[in-house]
Amino acid sequence: MPKVHRLCLVGFGNVGQAFARLLLKKAPELAVRYGVSATVTGIITGSHGAAINPEGLNLEAALDVYETGKKLDALSTVDPPEEAQTFIRTCPAEFMFEVTPVDPHRGQPALQTIKTALSAGMHVITANKGPVVHGYQALTELAKQQGLRFMFESAVMDGAPIFSLFRQPLVGANLLGFEGILNSCTNLLLGLMEAGKTFEEALDYGRSIGITETDPSNDVDGWDAAIKVAALVTALMGIPLTPQEVDRTGIRGITPEMLAEAKLAGERWKLVCSAEHSPNGLVARVSPQRVGPESPLYAVNGTSSYCQFKLDVLPGLGILEYNPGPETTAYGLLADFLNILEVQ
Repeated sequence: MPKVHRLCLVGFGNVGQAFARLLLKKAPELAVRYGVSATVTGIITGSHGAAINPEGLNLEAALDVYETGKKLDALSTVDPPEEAQTFIRTCPAEFMFEVTPVDPHRGQPALQTIKTALSAGMHVITANKGPVVHGYQALTELAKQQGLRFMFESAVMDGAPIFSLFRQPLVGANLLGFEGILNSCTNLLLGLMEAGKTFEEALDYGRSIGITETDPSNDVDGWDAAIKVAALVTALMGIPLTPQEVDRTGIRGITPEMLAEAKLAGERWKLVCSAEHSPNGLVARVSPQRVGPESPLYAVNGTSSYCQFKLDVLPGLGILEYNPGPETTAYGLLADFLNILEVQ
């Protein structure tokens, strides 16, 4: 008989819904292969209400309700609190999945939400970069004190195994630096502009496929890339770093003429993310750069991401994620969940 584990979801946007669909799809496999039954007992959203059912919510019904723009409250068997902190304390669950939008500057309110869940005795899994950057040490220590885990595989490069790679297969290796393309939106925009679209036309296309936000500033001005650099440096290199401390330049200054000139020279413009040790300390940077065919970054197209790591025992190890979407981010959440269960 599969062991039942109760899950609470804070956030039910694209990633939260993709995770719900993945749980439904994987339910038979989880039961047979891992002896696990994942039951979602609570969901709270920013604009579609909340629902709690200690026996487990009907995820298909939750997805249908959300898609029609209605409130989730109708699925609840108790009166659900509308405030996230109270909701977490009320929801009967052992795992809290935090999938709300990122605040690159302070990491709130997700940071406080995660503290509340850990204090309430829940393992925490998040796809949110903000708490990783602005609260990594405090949250990790709190989780350890509580005998719990704080996991965040999906915070950078969606579901690609980066953080878990350094926890397990690369145990004993020291990260000296990295370089890569970590922002899907700007990589897509630069490619479209290289093909002849204007900046605004590229933005409109990005919005039409759900890659670009209505306000693209976080992506275009390099903030999303900077917080990803900060997350990797903080968690993998052991150096606390905020996005404000990253030397950051976005892509607003890249003109069609610059793209055409690079193309004639056999090169391409990419928004390159990097960090490395130097004699004067850590150098962390986000900046548009011209790269040639000899660079692994040259062939990273569309919404794909790539990161090459420099280790003391491996001179170059690269991870490529091809055109990720909410489904790949959802997989990272599931992978963290299963990794926690295998550790217990």
